[in-house]
Amino acid sequence: MEITDDSVALVSGGASGLGEATARRMVADGGRVVLFDLPSSRGAALAEELGEAATFTPGDVTNEQDVADAVGTATELGELRIAITCAGVATPGRIVGKQGILPLAEYRRVVEINLIGTFAVLEAAAAAMAENEPRDGDRGVIVMTASVAAYDGQIGQAAYASSKGGVASLTLPAARDLARSAIRVMTIAPGVFETPMMAGLGDEVRASLEALVPHPARLGRPGEYADLVAHIVANPLLNGEVIRLDGALRMPPR
Repeated sequence: MEITDDSVALVSGGASGLGEATARRMVADGGRVVLFDLPSSRGAALAEELGEAATFTPGDVTNEQDVADAVGTATELGELRIAITCAGVATPGRIVGKQGILPLAEYRRVVEINLIGTFAVLEAAAAAMAENEPRDGDRGVIVMTASVAAYDGQIGQAAYASSKGGVASLTLPAARDLARSAIRVMTIAPGVFETPMMAGLGDEVRASLEALVPHPARLGRPGEYADLVAHIVANPLLNGEVIRLDGALRMPPR
């Protein structure tokens, strides 16, 4: 699907990391973007930097009204054609650790943000896209973000891995559900990337992670994620699949 100046992309978690890179790419490709992120994020500053093509709408993906407001903002600006779900958390914790069992509230929070928050954006965006006239055969494209942890979850990643596994499993049924509306659904499962989640790691930990990647032996760059999003949008046959973006990485147990 071609991106035009009346195409609007909604990016949850759009104020940093993979979401920020994708927002920048959507603007560079000639579209408009709605940055949907927490009020405490740098979304307002990023929108100002990107200029008239970008709008920041503060909110939380776990709040239905916030999601509806973000989608409403997008449809007011033009035709919501693209939605990318990048909001997520990676709270670690063993099921049974030295401090006892993993608190259910912590597990629930990860699933609420990573899986239910993703679904909330998916369904709200799809409902708006269904009102569009088809363009190049599509009314819209939705790209969700899973993780290689969906397949190679490590020790201490029970909550994160299962939430991202849910996103991966959501991909095909969502694509099948929305096919009659000419809306495609894809998911990207990134490996280890240079994002704010990784920023606190020391040089030694970073080097050990880079060494796990067969080729290229480095962390992924957010722009490479954005490049794949752009290709998914452009390629009409990509639908209902999860693409690992990881340099052939397979995470070890720890």
